[in-house]
Amino acid sequence: MTDTQQYALIKSLCLQQLADLRFSPKPTYELDGQRVAWESYALSLQQTVDWCDQKLRDQEVYEVQSAGLT
Repeated sequence: MTDTQQYALIKSLCLQQLADLRFSPKPTYELDGQRVAWESYALSLQQTVDWCDQKLRDQEVYEVQSAGLT
């Protein structure tokens, strides 16, 4: 699997998790003294999507046109 395919897969999985969270939001709760806040989890997923978008843009092939002058 190429890097581009991995970034696209990670992005797809995060977007699916975000959709699931927004479709059926969960309350904030505590588990073994640790606070679990779904808002911060959703923010983390969105940051991962943004990171994948940047990595995918970096992977794009581009062409630079230049001209030399004398």
